[in-house]
Amino acid sequence: MKTRYFLPALLSVFVFVVCQTANAQSDEEKVAKTILQKDSLFWHTYNNCDTANYNQFFSDDLEFYHDRGGITLGPANLALSLKKNLCSNPDFRIRREVVNGTVKVFPLQKSGEIYGAILSGEHIFYIVEKGKQPRLDGKAKFTHLWILKNNFWQMTRILSYDHGPAQ
Repeated sequence: MKTRYFLPALLSVFVFVVCQTANAQSDEEKVAKTILQKDSLFWHTYNNCDTANYNQFFSDDLEFYHDRGGITLGPANLALSLKKNLCSNPDFRIRREVVNGTVKVFPLQKSGEIYGAILSGEHIFYIVEKGKQPRLDGKAKFTHLWILKNNFWQMTRILSYDHGPAQ
């Protein structure tokens, strides 16, 4: 008699665990898709010097750490740096491209709720000068901390490091 109830109960627990695992994977997959999409849009604004739309990706307390350029605090300062440096000459630009196969998204959870994600990978940079073919300039690693607040994803911390020549 006991085995008659034990087997269905065990099966129910198994189905519950499998469904919860599938749901967690599906949530993590959704987060990864969202972060990769936002990352793509962010780099589109960067590559096109779209400083008017650049700040939408950042939290007000943004911290940007660059192993060669130092620390930049706040989205306004980061946008100003982009505008004054990389986007000041329309005949000279830097274009960023991700190194395929290096980008990974790591969802962050607390009590089963996703509150953020870490995006990391490698990217290469090209110098684009008017009238010339783009030329490979450098390679670096990056880590971005995205935080979800009020159903809105924003970068809060950016690390750009291990800069060196690209091959």
